[in-house]
Amino acid sequence: MGFRIVSLPPFRAAASGVDQDFDFSPEGVLGKFNAYFSAIKPSPRDSFTPRDFLLYDKEGQGFVWWLALSDDIEDGGYDIVEFEGGYYLTYAYRDGDDEEHDRLYSEAIKYIEESGIFALDERPNHYSMGHIITPAEVIEAQGWAQMEVFIPIKLIG
Repeated sequence: MGFRIVSLPPFRAAASGVDQDFDFSPEGVLGKFNAYFSAIKPSPRDSFTPRDFLLYDKEGQGFVWWLALSDDIEDGGYDIVEFEGGYYLTYAYRDGDDEEHDRLYSEAIKYIEESGIFALDERPNHYSMGHIITPAEVIEAQGWAQMEVFIPIKLIG
């Protein structure tokens, strides 16, 4: 199995707001949020786990970007979301390879459904999320990044 099961802790996050245009340009909602959190240099203590997550908000019908906050990270004036944490099934793929993403996502959903111990756990502020796991210097050197996808699950019963 190429999937991992992880537990994400609860956290407070700065949230970009819903972007129905999926606009990553410098003027777009997601582009402005990218500029905000890309300027932050977390302390070594805060750089071991993913801090930012991109998710599709079903209610708002658009993408939202979150940055997990710590005592050392300012919210930049963005709205705050309280994330309750939970279990996630994860997999990684080459960012931008939609065909591979779709194949792996289908396999993951099938695995969850056939596991007998897990169920999909999507609900407001608890959707599938993505996070670029490749360091910026490596992206620049190799010309591409890996995306890790987090699918929310729960134990049955």
